Order: sequence, then structure tokens, then C-alpha cells
Amino acid sequence: MTKLPELRELAITFLGLDMIKEPILISATAHYSMGGIPVNIAGNVRKNNDELVEGFYAAGECSCVSVHGANRLGANSVLEALLFGRFVGKTMVKEIDEIQLRVATPEDAQTALKEVEWFLSNNGNESVPVLREELQQCMTANAGAFRTKETLQIAIDTIKELRKRFKNIRIKDKSKVFNTELQEALEFGHMLDYSLFIVESAIARNESRGAHYREDFDTRDDENFLKHTMAYMDENGDISLDYMDVVLGKHELKARTY
Repeated sequence: MTKLPELRELAITFLGLDMIKEPILISATAHYSMGGIPVNIAGNVRKNNDELVEGFYAAGECSCVSVHGANRLGANSVLEALLFGRFVGKTMVKEIDEIQLRVATPEDAQTALKEVEWFLSNNGNESVPVLREELQQCMTANAGAFRTKETLQIAIDTIKELRKRFKNIRIKDKSKVFNTELQEALEFGHMLDYSLFIVESAIARNESRGAHYREDFDTRDDENFLKHTMAYMDENGDISLDYMDVVLGKHELKARTY
């Protein structure tokens, strides 16, 4: 009652359980993803292993500078958000005068506008909350920290089917001002894409490393998989994989024996 009163109130509100009188239910949640927008140390976004995207930068928890490897530690969010947020900001200030700006036109926004209009005008029979619940259950059951080729394949097949059903969604709120239903639909489309990135990358990595534990390949394979996974999605939703070398610095590779 003195240190965790708000937690008790949450359990009473959402679970109907009072932790003073009885145990409360807990469940796993996705706190963080080992990966993100690939950038170099200066914060320039990578187009691929050899090219950068001019004028595009990323920092914080959306980016992958590779300061935490395959098993991210809690305090690394501070490192990525504060240190690299400031550092990449300085990179932008330094480089902005060297970038040749071009005139923006209304046509530049057409892709985004068409996407929003599709959500507002589509009149299918699928519900975003229903599809999202199916995705959540699928990823929890088949693509958690412990996974196998079989479970990951189930996840791949399920996500691809959900992507097809997603094309048949309908949102009830057709307004264009503070439309949270539209926002949730847009975000769910991104969830589907990102989930496919995760499982396609995982099924190709025949080893266990960090938070990726393949029960059918329970040892780390530095000879074949000491490398970053670079994943690309084409306009048809198909994913191709490439890899990039890991810079170890002073870190000495050792078997995990604890």
C-alpha cells in the first residue's frame, strides 16, 4: 500500500483481483525488439550494406546502432535515446548544409494520402481488433524467446493469411480529425509487416543467440551466424534476407556457461 498502490489498483480494475488477498495473473509482453532501422554510428540510415539514404537519420529505440547485440540490457534505452539522440542531432546539424534540397510538391504526399483514403473507404467485413488479437496470440505462442522451425513456420503462415484478411477490413469511424480507429488500423498494418520480418529472419537463423533461442538448434554458431540480419520487403510483401558483419571491438566471444 505504500510502494505499489497504483499496481494494486490496476489489478483490481482490469483483473478484478486484489493482490493483498490473492495472487494476481501475469503474462509476458513484448518490451523491445533487438533490431530496428539500420544505421551507422553517425545515425545515417542504411539503404543496404553499402549505401546510405541521404538526409534520413534515426536514433533512439526505433534504430539499430548495434550497441546491445542479440540480448538487449534494460539501461540501453537510455544510451540509445539520450546519447545517440544528441549525437545524431549533431550529425544532422553538421551535414544539413551539404545536402542539396529539392522543392517539395503535393505529389510527394500522394502515397501517404492514398493509404489513408484506402482505410477510410474500404468496406470489408474484417475487424482490426479481431485480427490484432489473432496476431498477438500467434506471436506469443509461436515466436516467443523459445522457438523452433515448426512454430516459426506456423507464425509465417498465419501472418501471411492475416495480411490477406487485412485487405478486407472496415473501420466504422470515417472522420479525418482525431480518428483513433484509423490510427489503430494503420499501426496494425505495420505490426503485420514487422511480425513477418521477425519470423522470417528467425527461421533462417539456425542457432541460438541472445533472446533468440531455437530449441532445434540450441547452440550458438559464430561461424555461420555471427552477423546482422538485413531484411527487405518488396511491394508484394515478400521478404528477402541479407547479412552484415558484426563489429566486435574489444569484446571477446565466449560460450555462455551460466
